[in-house]
Amino acid sequence: MEYVLQTNVLCKKYQKFTALDNLTMHIPKGAIYGFIGKNGAGKTTLIRLLCGLQQPTSGELSLYGTLHSQPQIQNARKRIGAVVETPSIYLDMTAEENLRQQFQILGLPSYREISGLLQLVGLQDTGKKKAKHFSLGMRQRLGIAIALCGNPDFLILDEPVNGLDPQGIIEIRELILKLNRERQITFLISSHILDELAKLATHYGFIDHGHMLKELTADELNAICRKCITVTVTDTKALSRVLTEMGVEYKILSDTTADIYADVHISRLALTLDREHCELISVHEHDESLESYYVNLVGGDHHE
Repeated sequence: MEYVLQTNVLCKKYQKFTALDNLTMHIPKGAIYGFIGKNGAGKTTLIRLLCGLQQPTSGELSLYGTLHSQPQIQNARKRIGAVVETPSIYLDMTAEENLRQQFQILGLPSYREISGLLQLVGLQDTGKKKAKHFSLGMRQRLGIAIALCGNPDFLILDEPVNGLDPQGIIEIRELILKLNRERQITFLISSHILDELAKLATHYGFIDHGHMLKELTADELNAICRKCITVTVTDTKALSRVLTEMGVEYKILSDTTADIYADVHISRLALTLDREHCELISVHEHDESLESYYVNLVGGDHHE
């Protein structure tokens, strides 16, 4: 598998404080990687290291197969665009003027791509309207357009929907999915809004106290978080026979309990079990979400 970013036992220390503690992570090319952790977990520190604003204390960081210690890392970083915390925009400029300014900063010789970028993020009709009069969602989309100057194929977004209204959240979500699908841009997204992140991410990384707790794909998370009914009965052997005949997926947990991975008609199940001389004692339905998975992973200490 080809990776845009890999770290291996990456550490960053500030005197006596360890911000990153042997962090090992992998972002595959084309992924939308949800980076999840509490404030102070080390997410921003990693972003600073990726962008070259700081250097690791120890360990390895690799972008497109180039180690951070190699001179070629500067060329690899040119393939990164980032919107960290709030978009870096000039409020007294129009959307087009902001992009022209970024093109000048990057030393790009032509402005021909600006109209296409404005159309891509849905700001083609803003005309002479200055950014200070934009909604928060429009400013966020302009920030993404600025990050796209120079055609990067790896975008880092820090809290991209923070403070947005529902329509703004939808617009940013659709833009991210469009860029990922049509331009094959890889994303690293740090967000506290986990329900929204679950609608986007193809991969997840859970960080706590600078250490990677778990990495998994969206499919793996969905398998863990799928809807489940836990039943307690007097005889799981009888339950097993009934569920097998019904063609339902299940897992026997003990002599009296089992998990059923399907929507079942409880009254019908109870009647069928009764014919097998088995009593249905209790039923508990649970459907774990990304948020509840995260809370369980960090031990319930969830303070965003």
